[in-house]
Amino acid sequence: MSQFNEKTITRKTIFQGRIIDLHVDEVELPNGKKSTREIIKHPGAVAVIAVTDNQKIIMVEQFRKALERNLIEIPAGKLEKGEDPLECAKRELEEETGYICENMSLLTSFYTSPGFADELVHIYVAEGLRKKEDSAALDEDEFVELLEVSLDEALQLVKEERIYDAKTQYAVQYLQLKNAVR
Repeated sequence: MSQFNEKTITRKTIFQGRIIDLHVDEVELPNGKKSTREIIKHPGAVAVIAVTDNQKIIMVEQFRKALERNLIEIPAGKLEKGEDPLECAKRELEEETGYICENMSLLTSFYTSPGFADELVHIYVAEGLRKKEDSAALDEDEFVELLEVSLDEALQLVKEERIYDAKTQYAVQYLQLKNAVR
């Protein structure tokens, strides 16, 4: 046990939703004092770095209500209960973009906001992309525009704050570093 562990004394569920649950925990701190922690429980998510044979990064533009604006992002989505992250990544790539791939491999996973949430995002790299004629449909509450951008265009979109989320900025930096070592 770590010297920094916080023992949960009580947990109160404030909200149970379709995507997240919110709990308020009373905890005992390492020094014996008590404090409150607001915790978001999230099932996890996947995101896909997909680059075409002509070096175009597959992205989608969509409205993000929490920010009240559009963002340009790599394809991504929430894991369903018990869903394998690799299968989810393949599904999201096809649903959001109409692309399938010959090979998909896990690049990394990271917690998005560990100070208050347990969301773990798995980043995959898709290779051997092929556009399907009859692609899967988007979720009924999902509206996206497919974009194919060069690395230079993606870097410009970062500067313009149109690419403004962590997973997509991570993807752009990964591709930039990958190109630098070629």
